[in-house]
Amino acid sequence: MPTDAWKEIVARSLDWEEAHLGLDSAVKNLPRELRARRPAGLPHSPWELIEHIRIAQHDLLDFLRNSSYKQELKWPDDYWPAAGAEPSDAEWEKSISAMRSDRDALKQFLLEPGRDLSARIPHGTGQTYLRTFLVAADHAAYHLGELVALRRLLGAWPPA
Repeated sequence: MPTDAWKEIVARSLDWEEAHLGLDSAVKNLPRELRARRPAGLPHSPWELIEHIRIAQHDLLDFLRNSSYKQELKWPDDYWPAAGAEPSDAEWEKSISAMRSDRDALKQFLLEPGRDLSARIPHGTGQTYLRTFLVAADHAAYHLGELVALRRLLGAWPPA
């Protein structure tokens, strides 16, 4: 298989709905009053999961693109929004829009002609471009699955 063909497949993994749902399906019609609600016994609300995915994805994109990258975020604290925060409609939409934008930028980065995905990231500590991209895809899929489970427990699944 030509390199460009498998790079297309890997790029599509960020938002395909072949093995699981994507971002748009996971957040579709989530009632505003449930966005900050944590089901009993669970550590996160839908908002906390969405913001966490956005923050981590943006950090991974920055790591891939920025040769001067320095990890400024402290794990795990800076990768999660404040507990109990309740987003406005504008904050909710801005976060989802930023996730889409960064997702598209990850795809563009991956598909750049001549990009050797098996190469180590020069400013990294041994990570390859492909490994970092797959971490972004896997991380988002994991937490979107959690979001669906939260929505089920909150009585908001399937979307209306």
